Amino acid sequence: MAFIEPVTLGGTHATLEPLAAAHHDALNAAAADGRLWSLWYTFVPGPDKMREYIDTALAMREHGGAMPFVIRDNASGEIVGCTRYFNVDAANRRLEIGHTWHAARVQRTAINTECKHMLLTHAFESLQCIAVEFRTHWMNHQSRTAIARLGAKQDGVLRNHQRMADGSLRDTVVFSIIESEWPTVRRHLQYQLDRAHANKQTC
Repeated sequence: MAFIEPVTLGGTHATLEPLAAAHHDALNAAAADGRLWSLWYTFVPGPDKMREYIDTALAMREHGGAMPFVIRDNASGEIVGCTRYFNVDAANRRLEIGHTWHAARVQRTAINTECKHMLLTHAFESLQCIAVEFRTHWMNHQSRTAIARLGAKQDGVLRNHQRMADGSLRDTVVFSIIESEWPTVRRHLQYQLDRAHANKQTC
């Protein structure tokens, strides 16, 4: 059995479904909410790049290096973003969660927290991962704050780590959650979700 295989993860606010070519138009609509492709410090495909983006993600899945998902808002039934397991290291039971983006209308809602809760639960409790990693651009302060709020700890900064599409060089901030930390992180995320549900607040 492969280390990672397609799986659907369901929650109260959102459902994570395996990415498929048929999601093309729905993902274009989600990315258009906030013109997410205009953010220079991250990569969200524009309408002319979405097909290539999906094809690349599906090719990575075929070779066992990634597991891409679409994010469905349970309330509306609409696809509102993407996320992915990738940089999969089966021998060491490690992976990264990333390539995550959300339509503007669901940013800073319980959907992101619940999706991370589902992905981390599956990684640590079903896949028996010893560590889960997160990476983001040094300049993406919103992402860095969100990752830290999950309970991940910053491991360090990879200077001049990647060249961006515009030619600039990216300093990459690396965070991780290790197996021994997962029970505390799980309790923290569940607390955030319970509080948001009770107070109908964002989290």
